[in-house]
Amino acid sequence: MASDEEQFRAWQAGDRKAGEALFERHYDSLDRFFINKVGVRAGDLVQRTLLACLEAAPRFRGESSFRTFLFAIARNQLLKHLRDHGRERERFDPAVTSICDLDPSPSLVAARREHERLLLAGLRGLPVDEQIALELHYWEQLPASEIAVVLDIPVGTAKSRLRRARDRLETALAQPALASAGSLDDLERWARELRAGMRRSDAES
Repeated sequence: MASDEEQFRAWQAGDRKAGEALFERHYDSLDRFFINKVGVRAGDLVQRTLLACLEAAPRFRGESSFRTFLFAIARNQLLKHLRDHGRERERFDPAVTSICDLDPSPSLVAARREHERLLLAGLRGLPVDEQIALELHYWEQLPASEIAVVLDIPVGTAKSRLRRARDRLETALAQPALASAGSLDDLERWARELRAGMRRSDAES
């Protein structure tokens, strides 16, 4: 199987099938990245991310993985969308503002069970960049060095942001409204289930 980087270069050179293969490979991860934050608008932002990825191709030097490059573009598309459509867009700061600040109504999220819905409610109460950091860590298994690339911050800052995000989420999950969500262990368990499901789907396709 061709690597992401090989598929990307082929797509960049005009190989449409390579682009389709790359799209299929990363669609689920991108869809999950967006649906936890913007609900039904996720599909449109996935498409915009892939188009922006092709436009940004000359900037890809291979210094990080293609997947990290893709999530950095996804974050940029998300922040643009939130600035354009969020209720607090004039004061929007991803290091401070949460999805709940921008849109307090419940979102259609990738949750099948009640405790998953509550875990996501806790995540949506974090500042956007902290939510992104935790989701990339737990669901995508990105190390702090790659999360730093996505958030465009130093590695040390990324590590501090991850620690702060864990602390804030644990505090949120201790509140009565979210108490039945469980803990960070439950978030990690759910992430493992999601990854196992994706691997099964890949094996069956």
